[in-house]
Amino acid sequence: MKEAVHISGAASAGPDLQQLLAMVARGDQDAFSRLYDSVCGPVLGLVRAVLRDPAQSEEVAQEVLLEVWRSAARFQPDRGSAMNWVLMLAHRRAVDRVRSAQAASDREHRAALLDRTPAFDEVVEQVESRLEREQVRRCLSSLTEVQRESVTLAYYRGLAYREVAELLSVPLGTIKTRLRDGLIRMRDCLGVSA
Repeated sequence: MKEAVHISGAASAGPDLQQLLAMVARGDQDAFSRLYDSVCGPVLGLVRAVLRDPAQSEEVAQEVLLEVWRSAARFQPDRGSAMNWVLMLAHRRAVDRVRSAQAASDREHRAALLDRTPAFDEVVEQVESRLEREQVRRCLSSLTEVQRESVTLAYYRGLAYREVAELLSVPLGTIKTRLRDGLIRMRDCLGVSA
C-alpha cells in the first residue's frame, strides 16, 4: 500500500521529495522509483481532473513522470516544494493536451466545412446557363430563315461549311455569306463586342 502524500505542506512519513529529486537529477534509478511511488497518485489524479479521459490521463501521467526523470536537474527548491513542481509539470502537460485536442478538432471542423462548400453555386450556374440559352434562342429567331438554317446546321449539328452547302444544294460561297451575316447579327443581338 502506498503512503499518502500531503500537498499542503504537512510533513509526511515518506522520503523527502526534494532530496529524491536531487538524487534523480544525478541519475539515481532507485531514487526515481521511490519518487515515482510518492507522486504518481497525485499526478494521475490532477491529470484525470483536467482531461477526464482515463486512457489519455494515464498516457499524460507517464509523459509527466518521464519529464520528471529527464528534467529533475531543473528543479529549484527556492521556488517551491518538489511536489508542487511535479504537479505544475503535470498540470501544464494536461492543459497542453486539452489545447492540442481542441486545435485538432477545430482543424477537422474547418476541413469538413471546406469539403462541404461547393466550388461554385450550382443554382446560379444553372440559372445563368438557362438565361443564356433563352437569349441565344431569341437571337436565332431574329435571323432570316436561310441564315438560321445555315447557322443551325453548322453550329448545332456540327456540319462543315461544305456539308451544309451540299445538304442545302447551295454554292459554298453563299453558305459562307449566310453564316457570316447570321453570326454578325447573333453577335450584335447577344451584345458581344468584336
